[in-house]
Amino acid sequence: MAKVTKDTFFSTSKPVAETNLDKTTRIVREITESEAEKRQTKMARLRAARLERDAKLSTR
Repeated sequence: MAKVTKDTFFSTSKPVAETNLDKTTRIVREITESEAEKRQTKMARLRAARLERDAKLSTR
């Protein structure tokens, strides 16, 4: 087993900087997820309105 010292136990590695490609990918994912969420909300609203309309039409 390797000898553990304060230098080997507590590594002081620098965090990896975000590259331009990583930044672009992150932003695109955020935009895509946001648009998907908005689309789901809109579809649920329209579905509820359609069901309400169909219920009113079927009672006539």
